[in-house]
Amino acid sequence: MFHDKPKIVFFGTPEFSLPILEALIKNNFAPVLVVTQPDKKAGRKQELVPPPVKKLALANDLPVVQPESKKELKNILEKYQPDICILVAYGMIISDDILAKPKFGFLNIHPSLLPKYRGPSPIQTVILNGEKETGVTIIELTASVDAGPIVAQQMIEIKSAATAESLHDSLSQIGAELLVKILPDYLNGKIKPKPQNESLAAYTKIIEREDGLINWQKTAQQIDCQFRAFYPWPGVFTHLAGKRLKIANLGVLGGDFEGNLSPGAVFLGQNNELAVRCGQGALELKTVQLEGKKELPGQEFLRGQKDLLGQVLK
Repeated sequence: MFHDKPKIVFFGTPEFSLPILEALIKNNFAPVLVVTQPDKKAGRKQELVPPPVKKLALANDLPVVQPESKKELKNILEKYQPDICILVAYGMIISDDILAKPKFGFLNIHPSLLPKYRGPSPIQTVILNGEKETGVTIIELTASVDAGPIVAQQMIEIKSAATAESLHDSLSQIGAELLVKILPDYLNGKIKPKPQNESLAAYTKIIEREDGLINWQKTAQQIDCQFRAFYPWPGVFTHLAGKRLKIANLGVLGGDFEGNLSPGAVFLGQNNELAVRCGQGALELKTVQLEGKKELPGQEFLRGQKDLLGQVLK
């Protein structure tokens, strides 16, 4: 039985990691060390900016290291001799020799119902695919990405208006609560991890800016999913007369749109809204921003573009 307070080393870098680190601190599991990525240059002045996890750790008087190589990381763990490591969106693949250092290995919190949606963009992809549920999975970390045995899992329903931003925040909080709940039982051997079913494994890809380009042949519902999946980044866009038109807010229009309009055609909605025909159904463009111009409500943009009606966005 594990009676002592465990020596935990926490690995994490972005905002998603913060609620998990906060939960450990508040529940008497404060790490003896926090490992995060090196500071990175950002902004016009290219000043070094610390990762969110570093800021939180220092605010709580926790020691922080930012190793730049696996050799350096291995030496750090040999020095601290942790009982267990908790890894949440750290940003580096951990090799087998490092995974073997802690007595109880590494636990990883992943924002999907593994084995579905392994990889770098599970939150965006579940929304993009129109899934109705997702969740958090805690696994024993292995060298294979997101493929380790499952320690615990919790499912949640995806709300119809959920964006990548709101779902990110929900899953991070759920992961924090689940971790502190199961950690004592895990350390005391009361949880037997279960292997993932490899036949059900599905992988996600790195999201890029151009993934935001709208294909108007798709249904209004599919494009709405794309908008919510890519909010706030990379956002969605189309082209008007060769210029990029960013769509900052949109909504699915009710009613029947089976007329003669081609997908991508702009028309005036029943309430004078800026509307676009899709492969099936139609969308209201509530807020738009034409390349080089300021962001405008759709109706105001329409008033300033007298020849817009009937044009086809591409």
